[in-house]
Amino acid sequence: MMLYRALLGTNLVAAAIAAFFFLWGVADGTVSSFNIGIWSLLLGGIAVIIGGGMALRRQGKNKAANALLLVLAMPTAGYALFILMILILQPRWN
Repeated sequence: MMLYRALLGTNLVAAAIAAFFFLWGVADGTVSSFNIGIWSLLLGGIAVIIGGGMALRRQGKNKAANALLLVLAMPTAGYALFILMILILQPRWN
């Protein structure tokens, strides 16, 4: 139960960040008819992963729900760890 909640929380944070950048792009005009297909696939994929994980959990398939949620949670956690390492270690990029 705890793992499911952690994965779901991580996925919800990723969805919120993606939605923020989508809305920001709509506001400044960078999301247009040229790239709306890419955005639709991205946001739809995130919704399918989160919705599928929740549906599998309701059906009692906890391992399958966790495996599906891991698809998005692992890259999100890896990127968050990368950003945290940059903030802590403050590497020199030159």
